[in-house]
Amino acid sequence: MKYKLLITLLFFISIINAQDKKEQEIKDFFWGKADKYKDANEIPDKWKNESAVIIYKNINYDYHKFGKNVTYKSSYRKRIKLLDKTAVEEFSEFSFKKRFRSNKGQYTYKSKGKVYFAIKVVKSDGKEIEIDVDKEAVKAEEDYKVAISHLEVNDIIDFYYFTIEPFKSRDEYTFNAIERTLSDVYPIMDFSLNLDSENDFFINFKSLNGAPELKEIHIDDKHKRKYSLQVKDVEKSEFPIWFYPLVEKPSVKFQVYFARSGKFENRTIAFLSDNEEIIKSKVSKEEILDLYNTRFRPYGRIGDVIKFFKEKEFKNDEEKVEAAYYYMRHFYLTRFYEAFVANDTEIMTNSFVVYGTNPVFIRNKKEFIHHFTAFLKDYKIDYDVVIGTKRYNGDIADLLIEENVEVLLKVKTKKPLYVQFFGPHTSVNQIEPLLQDSNAYLLTPNKKYKMDVVTEEKLPVSTYLDNVSKKDIDLELNSDFSGFSVKTFNTMSGYSKLKEQFERLYFYDYVYEDYDKYKTKKLTDRIRKKKLRDKVNSELTAVIIKMKTKQKESLKKGVENEFSVDDIENFEYELLKTGRYGINTNLEYNESFTFKNKFIKKAGSNYIIEIGRFIGGQIEVVDDKRNRNVGVYMNYPRTFEYHIKFKIPKGFKVVGLDKLNKNVTNSAGAFISSATIKDNVLEVISSKQYKNNYEPKENWSKMLEFLDEANQFKNEKILLKKIK
Repeated sequence: MKYKLLITLLFFISIINAQDKKEQEIKDFFWGKADKYKDANEIPDKWKNESAVIIYKNINYDYHKFGKNVTYKSSYRKRIKLLDKTAVEEFSEFSFKKRFRSNKGQYTYKSKGKVYFAIKVVKSDGKEIEIDVDKEAVKAEEDYKVAISHLEVNDIIDFYYFTIEPFKSRDEYTFNAIERTLSDVYPIMDFSLNLDSENDFFINFKSLNGAPELKEIHIDDKHKRKYSLQVKDVEKSEFPIWFYPLVEKPSVKFQVYFARSGKFENRTIAFLSDNEEIIKSKVSKEEILDLYNTRFRPYGRIGDVIKFFKEKEFKNDEEKVEAAYYYMRHFYLTRFYEAFVANDTEIMTNSFVVYGTNPVFIRNKKEFIHHFTAFLKDYKIDYDVVIGTKRYNGDIADLLIEENVEVLLKVKTKKPLYVQFFGPHTSVNQIEPLLQDSNAYLLTPNKKYKMDVVTEEKLPVSTYLDNVSKKDIDLELNSDFSGFSVKTFNTMSGYSKLKEQFERLYFYDYVYEDYDKYKTKKLTDRIRKKKLRDKVNSELTAVIIKMKTKQKESLKKGVENEFSVDDIENFEYELLKTGRYGINTNLEYNESFTFKNKFIKKAGSNYIIEIGRFIGGQIEVVDDKRNRNVGVYMNYPRTFEYHIKFKIPKGFKVVGLDKLNKNVTNSAGAFISSATIKDNVLEVISSKQYKNNYEPKENWSKMLEFLDEANQFKNEKILLKKIK
């Protein structure tokens, strides 16, 4: 027994010693004798007025294998001089994880990720204080926090974060892409990025917008490779509202792929170089065609669609395509949502059995393309597969990483239609806003439905007249003038409705709408046993009631945030139209509520009404954000309209209408408002327009013109003057 105990004790001692050895090895890597930044304490005069300066920023990625085991290491180090109290406060606390569950390869407990984190402070007299992280760290939910006490202006804080993630690999694996700017919110004196890999690891790497090229560093081992990118004197970057950093700032994009042999290289869905010794930095449109030429062939069971089409007549192919899209959205997606709810709430243990054996449930873009092109093929309607990338990734010509690819279909009807992988509310001709106005490749199939032609086109873009959020407000003072009664009628069109649809439409709003439209069976109608059917129906009804209560409370808080009111009362909500059958159909709903002691102030026998507050919050561009040297990137052009009708109380008149009439209009946008009185009702109409989805930096001043005017309108008041 003592012998076994001794063996166990020695085993754990060996583990601890191995951990201590690894920890010391990592510490030596960053802070050891070879650390040439150990005494780097001075900063250039040009950055003396900055809040902080990064003396050294070092990032490392390491990819290696041994048999079926793959080890991925990543680390970064920053050495920062703190020049004011703001920086001292920012770096007075750190959060980190000690261990994490790997999401790579075949996970086992032994392959749990390990984190090494260390901090030291260098005082202005050169004294170094290393923080005992293990001793000082405090558990905070999933993270640990460590506070740095007695930090002062002109101190240097030097820290590193090192992760080791071992896992058992399949025969091919795609690592997460890395896309980052070189710059930081503070200037950097010296920056380095390093990659280590070996045979069977393919690297795609691209430097953009003036970033230095990645250089290979010669080493004697022919099976291993080392690369480095280094740059000095990197000015700080600001990351303002409406900005895509990777489009303008010096940046790098890279991704690493592991493939054990040529067979697995061919199976990898990626743009690989011909040889792992070659860094791939460019992807041609012909390579894109080659990767996808057979991946999107028509394939799938669409018998339900064909059955639905029987005895139906259509004026043209456009109508036919739209009908197929919305029916497939229901039959292959939304009708299953009831089952998800039943499963998640444990109403039924396996609710999906009611749909029969192996029903078609389309889960991703690839399955959607297969099934929808199968329909197009059967009905002899031509199409192209559209390959694009979101605008924040840059132009399609700079595409390097396959996971940045977006796929949709262009159907070649008389008036071309675009269709994308459906969600519960997607529509025909709804092109993802971040793809609009971008260059894309069109892959055209031949008669055997293999892609053999690739061309280019710019995808259409919607206008600010297409995407409108309109709010009609009926406004009335309470009888005691303590607050307001508000009724709103809300209409949202185009892309302005998309976010609201996901926030406002719960499954019972649209799944049952689809059931009514297509006369298909509900979940409960598919249950044969009456006792079980009644039970599920009762419990599902109870769940829906709870969801509606929760939804109402959530929407109430949304109204409070919109109008900056702490606590509204008597809130009611009514959905009128879902807007789910066409990008140009409207989402419509009513809301009503009351509130007190806000936006009204007594002034003698008169009252001051903050009428401008009823157009909701506006963007205020503060002094340090008014100068801008980068472009303005927005999701889509749009318009916000408010139509306020304020019932003037008897015995009063309105003074101060002139301040409510504004008109700032230019090529970037507009803010227009007007105020009139008719039949003792004050009508205030405002319209704020963002005319484009992109403005060059030179047009920022034009945007400020109408943004400032809208923000000023928010502060405008009227006087309710007592009639003597």
